[in-house]
Amino acid sequence: MNPQAKLIFTTSLLLGTTITISSNHWILAWTGLEINTLAILPLISKSHHPRAVEAATKYFLVQAAASALVLFSSMTNAWHTGQWDITQLTHPTSCLILTSAIAIKLGLVPFHFWFPEVLQGSPLTTGLLLSTAMKFPPITLLFMTSQSLNSTLLTTMAIMSTALGGWMGLNQTQTRKILAFSSISHLGWMAIIITYSPKLALLNFYLYTLMTAAVFLTMNSMKVLKLSTLMTSWTKSPALSTTLLLTLLSLAGLPPLTGFLPKWLIIQELTKQEMPLMATMISLLSLLSLFFYLRLAYCSTITLPPHTTNHMKRWHVHKPVNTQIAILTTLSIMLLPISPIILTIM
Repeated sequence: MNPQAKLIFTTSLLLGTTITISSNHWILAWTGLEINTLAILPLISKSHHPRAVEAATKYFLVQAAASALVLFSSMTNAWHTGQWDITQLTHPTSCLILTSAIAIKLGLVPFHFWFPEVLQGSPLTTGLLLSTAMKFPPITLLFMTSQSLNSTLLTTMAIMSTALGGWMGLNQTQTRKILAFSSISHLGWMAIIITYSPKLALLNFYLYTLMTAAVFLTMNSMKVLKLSTLMTSWTKSPALSTTLLLTLLSLAGLPPLTGFLPKWLIIQELTKQEMPLMATMISLLSLLSLFFYLRLAYCSTITLPPHTTNHMKRWHVHKPVNTQIAILTTLSIMLLPISPIILTIM
């Protein structure tokens, strides 16, 4: 892609996100979401492959429908209350429509069908943007309207997202689809807590972004798109494979690592809100996604699963150290000791 065009699209992404997260008026928030959608489309379809064009078309149609619903909910609220302020969303019908619209934009169950297909048709760097940066404006809108949202609906969608994200990821062999279902599962954890502790949901999103960025950039550096490629990548870059193993375990939420922090705090908050059943259910359902994280981690180490076909090993090449990946993986693994500081800030 032309560097000037890439600069324009990246600037548009930053502009759209900034407009949405800093606006108080619904029309401005909707404008920012539309700028974001239009800016990411060329980045999805830049590979000139039918799969990429299909992914861009699906993404455009879904996001256009969700943006129309956001506009419709704000107009309904303005019709009944005379308010265009985002924080003044009080009409029940508007709250219901907005929750559905944001669920479509994020890819929460039952509106998740588009996300794995779009991620599979995109390059890894664009997939990283779709999984992290493109979810930030909708999460911000949820944060600003969290007091008005229907907690029962969000809890139901959260439990379904965690269950289906783990279940559907079990039989995948494409790493991008596995990471898409991982994203759906993590969104369930954010959705269940957003009405009770919005700051905790944002903390979960930030840490999820950190760990997902580390995984995507590592896989992009190793050129890993399938599990079979991941199995033989240790001969090419053993140090990256080792850090990928630890980052995946952190993304799964295993205790000594950073990923355990948001899950621990969310379970604690749900218990305080007298929802021990929901805390137990979402904890047990996260074991499904733990299984495919462990499979990815197993494939990224120097142990090969039993198979009859011989895989060609790759040459071990010495690449220059990527500082970005080093910083992200370190933060993804070692942030748990500062949890008391995070708790005092919150």
